Formats: sequence, C-alpha cells, structure tokens
Amino acid sequence: MVDTTPLTRAVDHFADRLRAAPQSRLQRSGAGEALGLARELARWAQVLEAPGVEPREMPDAGMFAAADQVAVAAHDLALVLRDEGDVEVAVAKVLAAQKRAGV
Repeated sequence: MVDTTPLTRAVDHFADRLRAAPQSRLQRSGAGEALGLARELARWAQVLEAPGVEPREMPDAGMFAAADQVAVAAHDLALVLRDEGDVEVAVAKVLAAQKRAGV
C-alpha cells in the first residue's frame, strides 16, 4: 500500500487557500487553475480505475465550487494510486497549480 498522505495534505492545503481567497483572486486565476487540476486528476484516476474506457470530463461547477472539486478529484486519485513516484508527480502538480493560482 502506497502512502498518499503527501498528496492529500497538499491538496487539502490548496483547497483551504482557495476557500479563503477573495472572489477577485478566484476570478483572476484561482478557480481556473483549480478546475484544470481537478479535471487532470479526475481523468488520471478514471484511467487507472477503468483502463480502455473514455474518461468523463469534470464539469465546471463555478468558481466557488473549485476548491471542493480539486479536493474530491485528488482524494479519488489517492485511493487508486499504487506507486510512490505517481504520488510525487501528483503532489508536484498540486503545488504547481497552487503557485499559478496565487493562493
């Protein structure tokens, strides 16, 4: 069993920062970065869970839902990751998105 704690901690921190961010920050970059990351992580999890099945795209539920969307996608991915290297890649993606979001 792979330890996905670094991923869940990183994404929980990012989601908390998004929830605390002002609307102007979410509009500028925060929500878009979070949604992009959520879609990427959700697609990754779906490919691992059901290889050969076309992944569904996470819908845009609005800027105020972006924090929850990225948290759910990352936690779903954490359940199916089986490699420490993949956990490191996922954490790097979260940290990069947080930096780009400016939160």
